[in-house]
Amino acid sequence: MSQLQRIAIAPSQLQQEQISLTKEQQHYLLRVLRLREGDRFIAMDGKGKWWLAQLTGEQAQVLELLTVETELPVSITLMMALPKGNGFDEVVRCCTELGVTCIAPVLSDRTLLHPSPQKLERWRRIAAEAAEQSERSFVPTILEPVAFSAGLSTVNSQQSTVNTHQYICVARGDSPHLRDCLQHKGQEAIVIATGPEGGWTKQEVENAIALGFQPVSLGRRILRAVTAPIVALSLITAACEV
Repeated sequence: MSQLQRIAIAPSQLQQEQISLTKEQQHYLLRVLRLREGDRFIAMDGKGKWWLAQLTGEQAQVLELLTVETELPVSITLMMALPKGNGFDEVVRCCTELGVTCIAPVLSDRTLLHPSPQKLERWRRIAAEAAEQSERSFVPTILEPVAFSAGLSTVNSQQSTVNTHQYICVARGDSPHLRDCLQHKGQEAIVIATGPEGGWTKQEVENAIALGFQPVSLGRRILRAVTAPIVALSLITAACEV
């Protein structure tokens, strides 16, 4: 199925084995991809289900439910201090490809960017596009930006019911390497927090530790704010992929 185009649909678009295509989807399939009536493509609802579908004008007929096993065996939440500029766009794209489950943008004491609501819509669209491209079964959840303290409390309460390991990446000190911390088995969920330009403040790290986060290192070099989450997700993926 890898040669077939994939598009994300809303669950409400599927009714009785028929997919009602939006005007944008019709334009993309018919004008951009130049598919014709009878051609096949893959529809994904971003919640784990894929279907083989056949184009029938302004609609598509579902032919069969597909089994896709591209997800990691653990749930990964990335809590990232928003970087300056448009750097977060690429982080969303790359981390979606790497298998992140949820991205929680936070405003730290050193955050320079205060995003508009349009930014959130853009990030969610990027996540959907990256999920299609990388053949993910799920589109990651992108949460609304909140203060780091609020983000810590929210994530901590959400993860209390599962076997979760929580890490905060720090640039200096003698913290253990994230790679070594991931040797432990039995993790159902992982929360990883990466800081802004200049790093987390001492108080922010202490607040995270108080809520059960373990300080970890990503290596001896100082990474850019947009590089650290990609390195962290790469390490987690390498350790957890089965």
